[in-house]
Amino acid sequence: MYFMRHASAGEAVADPQKNDRRALDDEGVEQCSVMGRILGELDVAVDGILSSPLKRAAQSATMVASEMGFEGKVRLSAALHPNAKFSDFRELLDNLQGCEAVLLVGHNPNLSDFLCDVLGGPESSAYIDLRKGSLARVDMRRHRGSLQWYLTPKLVKAVYAAQTTSSRPSTSRK
Repeated sequence: MYFMRHASAGEAVADPQKNDRRALDDEGVEQCSVMGRILGELDVAVDGILSSPLKRAAQSATMVASEMGFEGKVRLSAALHPNAKFSDFRELLDNLQGCEAVLLVGHNPNLSDFLCDVLGGPESSAYIDLRKGSLARVDMRRHRGSLQWYLTPKLVKAVYAAQTTSSRPSTSRK
């Protein structure tokens, strides 16, 4: 299971309806593009991609899906909405039985809370704060998970830049 917080969409606005329709900004578009390419290069394959219905999350999911070569349809789920409760999320997990790998795109604070709950339970003192555009891979067994890796946009951008720099032909002369 992959947990991804939506990419950068600027600052929240006071009007809840306008905030729900807030789109990714230029930084967020770049974060999704690079994250999707890295996932493609890592040969990450998913059976499904589910997103919060809010615009910034759905855009993040769609862009990452395109860059990683996912050919299915991104599905929207209220269980990934910022106001969703853990019981909603648990029901979503129950409905995903039989899927090998799924990418979930949502919001903080609840997505980080959901991640930590599947890793250590609600009583755990461990906490992973998913930054905007970050992605965590969790291997699940029943309702408990084990964190395999966590990628931030800053790390992914640095890795991607190093890859593209090292693949350019050298222009130095001897």
